[in-house]
Amino acid sequence: MGGGGVEQGKPGATVSTDPNEYTIIKEGEAEILMHPNNEVFYNKTQVNNRDLSIAVLRTFISRRKEEHAAILNKKVKSRQNVAEKDSSGTVTEETGTNPDNGKVNGECEIHVEQSEAEPGDSSKELPSSVLRKAQGELKRLKVLEALAASGLRALRYAREVEDVGQVIAVDCDKASIEACQRNIKFNGSVASSKVEPHLADTRVYMLTHAKEFDVVDLDPYGSPCLFLDSAVQSVVDGGMLMCTATDLAVLCGGNGEVCYSKYGSYPLKGKYCHEMALRILLASIESHANRYKRYIVPILSVQMDFYIRVFVRIFTSASAMKNTPLKLSYVYQCVGCDSFHLQSVGRTVTKNNSVKFVPGFGPVVPRDCSDCGKKFNMGGPIWSAPIHDQEWVASILANVKSLKDRYPAYERISAVLTTVSEELNDVPLFVSLHNLCATLKCTSPSAIMFRSAVLNSGYRISGSHVNPLAMKTDAPMEVIWDIMRCWVKNHPVKAQPPDQSGTAILAKEPTLQANFTRAVASLSKAQAKKVARFLPNPERHWGPKVRAGRRITSKHASLLGSDKVNGTVSHEEEDEPDAKRPKTEDTSTVSDLG
Repeated sequence: MGGGGVEQGKPGATVSTDPNEYTIIKEGEAEILMHPNNEVFYNKTQVNNRDLSIAVLRTFISRRKEEHAAILNKKVKSRQNVAEKDSSGTVTEETGTNPDNGKVNGECEIHVEQSEAEPGDSSKELPSSVLRKAQGELKRLKVLEALAASGLRALRYAREVEDVGQVIAVDCDKASIEACQRNIKFNGSVASSKVEPHLADTRVYMLTHAKEFDVVDLDPYGSPCLFLDSAVQSVVDGGMLMCTATDLAVLCGGNGEVCYSKYGSYPLKGKYCHEMALRILLASIESHANRYKRYIVPILSVQMDFYIRVFVRIFTSASAMKNTPLKLSYVYQCVGCDSFHLQSVGRTVTKNNSVKFVPGFGPVVPRDCSDCGKKFNMGGPIWSAPIHDQEWVASILANVKSLKDRYPAYERISAVLTTVSEELNDVPLFVSLHNLCATLKCTSPSAIMFRSAVLNSGYRISGSHVNPLAMKTDAPMEVIWDIMRCWVKNHPVKAQPPDQSGTAILAKEPTLQANFTRAVASLSKAQAKKVARFLPNPERHWGPKVRAGRRITSKHASLLGSDKVNGTVSHEEEDEPDAKRPKTEDTSTVSDLG
């Protein structure tokens, strides 16, 4: 495996590695050489993205080892049981309806039922396709960085994650692969032995390497929709797909028809639009996976800065794939009061100990909104099952805290993970307290008072990492509005025109009496301990950057700053942050989107 060697189909020109000709950029344990012009895309904001990916990768390696050991242990016990039965003269043939029972490669294959699994058994939720392949010594991870750019991400994986054996860095841009080769050589023997650059069409490369990679990292400039079909085919059973989307204007409802053409889902404009964007992306990945009898299990889904990032495991099972309609829902959103309701795409019917999958009941809403009388917009379908695995989130957060010095963006990713760990995992979307008050034209209760009223009514409530004003609750909309009606009774508002949504809502008497007495759980553990959850940007112009190869002009001043325009881009340190904006991360840390 040659890191920077010349191979067929790769650029063969000798590139200079003289540091005096480039700007040296260090992130984590990796260093890259960047040319002063805009040849290869680079964005320092993505340090958060890469740090979080490394944290997930480390946890994935740990979980993978646990699962492998648990499966091997079950196989050993199975062989012992078979031997004992043989010695006692008991018939050893297994009966049942599971097609996976039988002998595989001369070994007794066991179908692990969840009811038989022991507490703490990491293999209890793995499909039989994964269980059959867990034999012998566990190999080191093989990672595909699908869009390499400068190769910084691949270099960090190779140098910082111990059990990564090989990183394939693919890009169709010749300048990017040349930069990648230059950076591999600059990072020494470890990088050269692990990172292998390829000049190729990423989609073709993934299609010709089906089920070959333990981890596929898909981080394009814009939408990942062109790569999803080939990406879900290139991941091994039980492997990980890491996917980024930066086209939030499309995913959040700015161009609904474009979103539908790319992702197969129609977005709605609402306060929860960023969470809906995550759920649209997950539904799209699931749709692509289902075409090959595969399905996804979300591990972590986050919205940070100007993009969304999801981490999902991919499994193959034709029977488990049938559950997909139960995980998807359409969303009805009122055009007047923004009340929303979810309608599941499918449901199950149990008859004579057999489960049948049938279409979901509908509609779940009347023709006109029962709260304000206005019409509904319908969006979706979206992923309505959990978007995080809270056990994984806890493990990832523990890893980040234990290796604090090894994460340049520690403050930001620990804040995001802390907030994610406290979200209600089984509640899709959320309401905004300020939006509720804007509809009623009333003063706002404090967040603690509103949370307490929900908790005192017998429902659950939490925040959301995508919006500091979010209220994620399992209380139905009629309960939410009853709480607000009770609030307005004690804090009257001026009379509004009769055609306003707030007027129609307040015209109804509440059916419950809200109790705003402070509840014990009205503050999350992080809030009670005053742990930072939402951090400001560390410097000016923190966000998306110009695509590689484009000439920097005055119109890019809002993205880069006035001192970075007119044909050159310096990768030096940006201006010092404003005095009013606290420095929350090491501003010497820089990175790219690749």
